[in-house]
Amino acid sequence: MMGSFLSRALLMVFGYAYPAYECFKSVEKKTPEIDQLLFWCQYWILVAMFTVGERVGDAFISWLPMYNEAKLAFFTYLWYPKTKGTSYVYNFLLRPYVSKHETEIDRNLLEVNVKAKEIGLLLWQEAASYGHTKFCDILLYFSTHSASQPQPFQPPG
Repeated sequence: MMGSFLSRALLMVFGYAYPAYECFKSVEKKTPEIDQLLFWCQYWILVAMFTVGERVGDAFISWLPMYNEAKLAFFTYLWYPKTKGTSYVYNFLLRPYVSKHETEIDRNLLEVNVKAKEIGLLLWQEAASYGHTKFCDILLYFSTHSASQPQPFQPPG
């Protein structure tokens, strides 16, 4: 067991920084190779899916012994040229599943989008109403306090 700090540091380097740099190099070539761009897009899709899944199931899996080391090994497996892990995991696991459920995923995303807009509009209306009420309260406060202040004496004439 490497220790949590060391394994996390290595994961940052070999799971994120190095692949990001390789992706950058692929993108910045004068004539980018489509296969390389496709590979790195697939890699980042897998990393994103893994990260989302990990956040959801973190309480169930993060306590496992050697969890961070296994994650480091998996991320390295994904980008290491001799294993071609990204191609395998993407083409034989993720792609068939997402393709099979694509219409259902799209429908659910559309529903979430509509609900989020409805909630956002409701919150905006509530905030505007609250702001309007507070603004009127402030104006009322100043109008009542300025009228009740004694005016300095001015002699007639």
